[in-house]
Amino acid sequence: MLPQEIIRKKRDGQALSDEEIRFLVRGITDGSVSEAQVSAFAMAVFFQGMSEAEKVTLTRAMTGSGTVLKWDIGPVLDKHSTGGVGDKVSLMLAPMVAAAGGFVPMISGRGLGHTGGTFDKMQAIPGYNAAPDLATFQQVVHQVGCAIIGQTADLAPADRRFYAVRDVTATVESIPLISASILSKKLAAGLQGLVMDVKMGSGAFMNNLKNAAELADSIVKISNGAGMKCAALITDMDEILGSTAGNALEVREAVDYLTKSQRDPRLHDVTAALVGEMLALGGLADTPEAGYAQAMHILDSGKAVEAFSRMVAALGGPKDFVERPDAYLAKAPVTKPYSAPRSGYLAAMNTRAVGVAVVDLGGGRRKTEDVVDPAVGFSEFRGVGCRLEKGDPVCLIHARSETDADRAAAALDAALRIADEAPPLRPLIHRRIAVQTSTSVAKAAFS
Repeated sequence: MLPQEIIRKKRDGQALSDEEIRFLVRGITDGSVSEAQVSAFAMAVFFQGMSEAEKVTLTRAMTGSGTVLKWDIGPVLDKHSTGGVGDKVSLMLAPMVAAAGGFVPMISGRGLGHTGGTFDKMQAIPGYNAAPDLATFQQVVHQVGCAIIGQTADLAPADRRFYAVRDVTATVESIPLISASILSKKLAAGLQGLVMDVKMGSGAFMNNLKNAAELADSIVKISNGAGMKCAALITDMDEILGSTAGNALEVREAVDYLTKSQRDPRLHDVTAALVGEMLALGGLADTPEAGYAQAMHILDSGKAVEAFSRMVAALGGPKDFVERPDAYLAKAPVTKPYSAPRSGYLAAMNTRAVGVAVVDLGGGRRKTEDVVDPAVGFSEFRGVGCRLEKGDPVCLIHARSETDADRAAAALDAALRIADEAPPLRPLIHRRIAVQTSTSVAKAAFS
C-alpha cells in the first residue's frame, strides 16, 4: 500500500479499510510515513471525518502500537480534559482520588495549540521526572496512589508523533483524531475507568454544545465499548479556569488549592465534580454526589496535599516543594499589571486569545521542537462578571521582557470586553453524558 493513495482516498471522502488504517498507524510509528504525509492525513480526516468503525479501528491500532499496561491493583482510574486555558485540574484531582483509595496512572499531554498541557506544568517543578521508565511509573502509582507523567515512547507511540504534528498543523479540533488520541493513551495505560472533561466555549476546541456533546458521546461510546467505564462532563471554558494561565503559575495555584490557602470557586467546583465522578466509577462512592462530598472531606483532611507532595518527591522533585513552592518555581524577570481601560463589568473574555497570548509569551509552542518557558503567563486574573473601576488591575502579566509584556497587554485589550451591564450567569457544567452500553462495532473491534 502507498500512504499517498490512502490519504487521497480519505481526502475524497471514502471510508478506509481496517488494513489501510493499520498500515498508516504502523508507518506513523516507525517513521516510514513522512511528517508531511501525517499532516496531510490529519487534514483529510479533519475535513472528511471518520465513521464509527474507522474511529474504533484507529483507536485500537494506536493503542496496540506500543506497550499496554496491566495492573494488579484497583480501582485504576483517570481523568482527561480536552484542553483549556488555565486548566490545572489534574494536579489536584490525581492526589485527591489517590487519597480516597483510587490509583491514578495519569499520562498527560503537552500543550496543544492555544491550550496548556499538564505535562508542561509538571515539567515546571525542578527535578520532577515527567518521563520516567515504565517500571518507575508503575512503582510510584503502587506506592503513592498517583503519578502524573508525559507520554512515553512505550505507550501509544503512534499518538506521540501524531499529537505533535496536529499541534502545529491546525488539525487539533477533529473529533475522530481527538477521540483516538485520548483513548489510545488511556487504554494503553490499563485503566478501569475514565472521566472526560470536555471543555466548551471560546477557550476550548469545541466552542458550542453540539460539537462538545458529539465529542463526549464519541469518546464515551468507544471507551465503554472497549470495556473501560467512562462518563463525561461538558464544562465551561468561556473564561480561564482559576486565576492563572502559564505553567509555573498554575502549579503555584494548584499548591494553594491543596493547602487551603486559596481556592477559586469555579476551579474548585469543576475539580470536585470530576473527582466525584471518578470515585463513583471506581466504586469508591455510591454516587457522583457522594463522591463530591467525599472530595471535600479529603481536601480538608490534608491527605490530598500529602499525596501530591509524595508524588513530587517520588518522581525526583523537591521533598519540601509543597512547603516552599516559591523557592523552586521559575519567575519571569518582568511582572506588569494589566489595568482596566474603563469602568464597568468584565463582561466577556475571548479565552482562546488569552491562551494564544500565553503561547506568544513563550509559554507554549509554535513549532514541535520549541522549548516552553515555565515562568511566563498571567496571574491574579479577575473573573468574568466582576465590577471594575478604571485603572483597577485585571491581571498580572509575567514576561521575559518589557516588549513581551506590552505585546501581551495589547492582546488582552482585544481579548477582554468591559461593559456597563453585568453579563448573565453561565452554567459551569453544561451536561453529563454516561453511556454504559457499547455499540456493536466497538464490541467487535475490541474483542
